[in-house]
Amino acid sequence: MIKAKQLVHEYIRRDEEGNVESISTALDHVDLDVKPGEFIAILGHNGSGKSTLAKHINALLMPGEGSLWVDGMDTSEEQNVLPIRQTAGMVFQNPDNQIIASVVEEDVGFGPENIGVETDEIWQRVEESLKAVGMLKYRHHSPNKLSGGQKQRVAIAGVVAMQPKCIVLDEPTAMLDPNGRKEVIRTAHELNEKKGVTIILITHYMEEVVDADRVFVMDKGKIVMQGEPRQIFSQVGKLKEYRLDVPQVTILADLLRQSGVSVPMGVLHREELVEAILREAQIW
Repeated sequence: MIKAKQLVHEYIRRDEEGNVESISTALDHVDLDVKPGEFIAILGHNGSGKSTLAKHINALLMPGEGSLWVDGMDTSEEQNVLPIRQTAGMVFQNPDNQIIASVVEEDVGFGPENIGVETDEIWQRVEESLKAVGMLKYRHHSPNKLSGGQKQRVAIAGVVAMQPKCIVLDEPTAMLDPNGRKEVIRTAHELNEKKGVTIILITHYMEEVVDADRVFVMDKGKIVMQGEPRQIFSQVGKLKEYRLDVPQVTILADLLRQSGVSVPMGVLHREELVEAILREAQIW
């Protein structure tokens, strides 16, 4: 679905006369391979390059060097830009930047209307998309009266109505409270599991990636770690080196293991830790 090969992107800063003042490398020879139907999480602190990578997947940015393909289409070829954006939908950090209509159902139908979908099918897609994100009963509401989590689910519905094969979520929960964050992540997983949509979740919240198929960690424009969540979270010290917070349950498990308690590596959920401690207590 997504294939990056030695992808490079540089931001060039110029003065008023057009002379180059500075060059910063946001993506430094990145290789990435995402299969159809996968749920991928990309982690990294601010400035690591993860949002720049997201914009390349949606053809909002073009490669400086290397290449990126979306469903077999080269993002650097101009004729591919529209098909790529229909294939890989994008959900941004602030839902208010994506919601443009005064009624929820009209906002969700805006995208399909723009690509020439017939009216009857638009309304069918609107209903299906709102149902998929659990927002059907709010179809006649004003987005202004919704919570942050509900607005973000409407933004996701607007992308789903375009029927993309892949959805890129660029820090979709950064502006939400804990309950809103849970709603959005649950919605992403349901779209992945029930509709087979490839999900690329870009975040710096570690708790949001524990159920992903694979995790990529970025730092200074490079992919520095990759693997299944359990493999990644078993390396607590290394994650801290990259200035990433580790889930509290994983830290606690790591401390217990260091003090001699038999706890497995890379604990992701509280239930796992409780079971491990109870097993240890029975042995003693």
